[in-house]
Amino acid sequence: MKIKKLKPLLIKIFKKHGLSNVHSTISTNALINAELVGAYGHGLSRLKMYCDRINKKVINIKPKIKVKNISRSISHIDADNSIGFVAADIGIKKAIENANKTGIGLVAIKNSGHYGLSGYYAEQAVKKKLVTMIFTNAPPAIAPHGAVKRLFGTNPICFGTPSGSKIPFILDTSISMINRGKIRVAAKYNQKIPKGVALDKFGNPTVDAKKALKGVQLPIAGFKGSGLAWMVDILSGVLTGGNHAGKVKDPFDDFSGPQNIGHLFITFKTNLFVKNFTNRIKDNIKTIKKLPKIKGIKEIMYPGQNKYIRLQMNSKKDIYISEIIKKDLKLLKS
Repeated sequence: MKIKKLKPLLIKIFKKHGLSNVHSTISTNALINAELVGAYGHGLSRLKMYCDRINKKVINIKPKIKVKNISRSISHIDADNSIGFVAADIGIKKAIENANKTGIGLVAIKNSGHYGLSGYYAEQAVKKKLVTMIFTNAPPAIAPHGAVKRLFGTNPICFGTPSGSKIPFILDTSISMINRGKIRVAAKYNQKIPKGVALDKFGNPTVDAKKALKGVQLPIAGFKGSGLAWMVDILSGVLTGGNHAGKVKDPFDDFSGPQNIGHLFITFKTNLFVKNFTNRIKDNIKTIKKLPKIKGIKEIMYPGQNKYIRLQMNSKKDIYISEIIKKDLKLLKS
């Protein structure tokens, strides 16, 4: 489906479910971006989930979002259980505003929901020539090291910086071996998942996506990944006033109340300590790209390059709509 046809359709669906035109547009743009960069687990496959949560009244369609300015650099946002896209859009824009005023912006958000890709918001800061770090927690998926019960989310860590070229440096990674969205997509299409990424509910390794969703996902780097997940839970949950320690509700399966996810946005200017950041980052990337390459590697890529290439390629093509997604769209627009 062509983007110019898909975008008004998604806006219409969100508006039909009660969101304002502005909030519908923000949500639509985030979903389409996920499709264009190839992050299908965060794209159209989640549309029905958002609409279901609106119907169950666990997403507030008319939130009274409050922004408390603690200082010229620091702000605390109560998202009032709005759809996560809207809360994050306000959050990153406020962090950018604060950084432009003082050199650094620190914004904490509570009472939010799933907001899609962290990298999507990081790009907004990088385009304004800012360095950014973004943290958000998620529903239980990973067991803390030494435990047998899942508690931490896949808790993505995101870092972005201007690169001195049109392609931003964006590292956006969950601390799990693969993100939960990919497993959900695999379960939806009855596909297998790779070995070594999840255990079933009995603690046995599994390649069955549905069993993995009921079991435990494995963190990157063993106890180190578990520690990073804990760090993100503290930064985006404990610190912000959001849910933490396994209390974030699963958006697909738990409609007992709002998720109350927490987000933390940090932005700062590149010239705080040196005046020649652009030359230095160019030199940094150039030096690494010149390193001897292992067999089969044509170019050493920095984080964000592949995603940028996919975005450019996919923006010129129609967005593929599977039969399952077509059924969702037909159901949601009727």
